[in-house]
Amino acid sequence: MKILRYILLLALLALLIGGTFWARNKGRDEVCTEVKVEIENSESATFVTPDYVIEELERKHIIVKGKPVWQINVEEIENVLAQSQYIESVDCMFVNGGCLKISVSQIVPIMRVFDGDQSYYVNKQGKRMTAVANCNIDVPVVQGHFTSKFTPMHLLPLVQYVENDSALKALVTMYCIGDTNNIILVPSVKGHVINIGNCKNFESKFKKLKLFYNKVMPVKGWMYYDTISVKWDYQVVATRRDKIVEVKKVYDPEEDEQADDPGTMQVSNNSKAPVNKMTPEKTSSKPLTTPPSENKSDVKKPPEQQSPPPKENKEKEKPKEKPKDKKTN
Repeated sequence: MKILRYILLLALLALLIGGTFWARNKGRDEVCTEVKVEIENSESATFVTPDYVIEELERKHIIVKGKPVWQINVEEIENVLAQSQYIESVDCMFVNGGCLKISVSQIVPIMRVFDGDQSYYVNKQGKRMTAVANCNIDVPVVQGHFTSKFTPMHLLPLVQYVENDSALKALVTMYCIGDTNNIILVPSVKGHVINIGNCKNFESKFKKLKLFYNKVMPVKGWMYYDTISVKWDYQVVATRRDKIVEVKKVYDPEEDEQADDPGTMQVSNNSKAPVNKMTPEKTSSKPLTTPPSENKSDVKKPPEQQSPPPKENKEKEKPKEKPKDKKTN
């Protein structure tokens, strides 16, 4: 009986070794006949397509279709596709019939950053994706510049905390980064902004903010303050809005219609021509014949008195001369 068992074990071992060599030889002869690409989260966005994955492999000079299976490096394909800014994770494997199955998960943005003229999305791992015109994702908006010391990963816990709170999510519309110690939140309520300071202890900061909203703002009004700062411990500092100073409008003569020139107006003999105070009054359109010294514009002449109506010029009758007596001789 023991000899029979040894014989059976040796036969099974031989079959196993033979099957291994047969499968290896068959695998060496097997050729990749098909490449099947699946997008796992295609319902969220459509900026990654199967055609894009194939084009990305061709751009890296990786040709798999028609190539022997044993010559295809699956790990290299995963590393090349993972470098794409639109792909978050990749999984490759061969299935029956020489088919290469590539499962791709496209990037899931958490926030969108506007840095000057540039705009990009950031996922939960901090990977950046350039914003494209044909794809608009509704995520929190951040305005500012990140550095190697202050990366989007430093701001991500704050953004996720706000997104998980329904009241804060409805309140905050944008994040503005002045520096690491002055992070400004722009609320949906107009009239003020919120200075939250740095990204530390933001849970207690939001508690103080909610208390300030419930106790102070209903009394003072939503337009009374322009900045609410919760960056310091155990206190809320609010800056009063500057009073609006009424500015008197400065007279601009160009806004008024220009007055007509009195010299060009035609008036009747019994009416008086209007005088433009901005220009000197013209006395006569005839050329002056008097010497310059007698026609100075800065010398005011007394008003002329109306002369009495002219009397009829009657020639005085001269008395008739009496005839002289002729002397007699």
